[in-house]
Amino acid sequence: MNDEQRWCYPVAAAKDLGTSPLPVALFDEDLVLWRDETGTPHAFTDRCPHRGTRLSLGAVRVVDGRAQLECPYHGWRFDGGGRCLHIPALPDFMPAAGHAARSHPLREANGLLWVVPDGDATACLPDPGPVPGRAVVCGPYDVATSAPRVVENFLDTSHFAFVHEGWLGDRGHTEVPAYDVVLGADGAPGVPHYRAWQPQASAQSATGAWVDYRYQVLSPCSALLVKQVGDDALATQEAYALWVVPLEPERSRVWFTLFTGDAATPEATLRAFQHGIFTQDRPVLESQRPRRLPLSGGEAHCAADRLSAAYRRYLQAQGFTYGTC
Repeated sequence: MNDEQRWCYPVAAAKDLGTSPLPVALFDEDLVLWRDETGTPHAFTDRCPHRGTRLSLGAVRVVDGRAQLECPYHGWRFDGGGRCLHIPALPDFMPAAGHAARSHPLREANGLLWVVPDGDATACLPDPGPVPGRAVVCGPYDVATSAPRVVENFLDTSHFAFVHEGWLGDRGHTEVPAYDVVLGADGAPGVPHYRAWQPQASAQSATGAWVDYRYQVLSPCSALLVKQVGDDALATQEAYALWVVPLEPERSRVWFTLFTGDAATPEATLRAFQHGIFTQDRPVLESQRPRRLPLSGGEAHCAADRLSAAYRRYLQAQGFTYGTC
């Protein structure tokens, strides 16, 4: 198993998988998702073992009360584990193990469907830990850059005043104060406390405020940001989880899960705020060269980049090389 494939990756929003097969992608591989008669989701390589047809072009058929994924070419049908149950051209034939579709373990969490790319059911699902309130899924966003570039941008604090001027920063507050980077038990870096001035810290904010940040890398392709706005009993807390799907070494799909204790603000308003922030980030990310994150030198660093530098060292320690150079 490759080092990159020791984790789970989100490939779709749970709400987007209905009664029809759903094509998705991960690590240069086309996958298909579908639900059985109990609503349980399944993930296969999007290729029929018979003649290589895309299974996502087929349909979910219920036969004798059991949902089966049917190939559009010759009608071969597969159960949730990938076993071939029926070959219409040979109705009395019992398909052998070699006729099975390739299945992948799939989990549902934080409003997303997560695939284990190498079939290891023990692979790590990134855990944001205790988070406030309801979960709102934002995305997906397709970005022409590597997954590590996207994560490093999420961890970067010194771009707020320039990329997100008037939202998360302003030119009157460009200085990055000293902060501590703390390594977790698995070596993943985090910043337990970072304080910043923001003109509009969240979708609900009407005025500027000082915001306390906490950053934590959850896996090579995911990270968590916890915000607390205000210092008094009325302080509000939100958490933003970043989940990046490596599609190709220089192409990624990005999801966010917003966790908030605010029960009143409509989900559309919360998504619109996150959409506004990330659409400011995307052109900058896509302009970076090389698109793969340099782990072996070639870019200058300063003291304000200590979390980014720690993230790069973490990738090296984990043996994660996909989308790096």
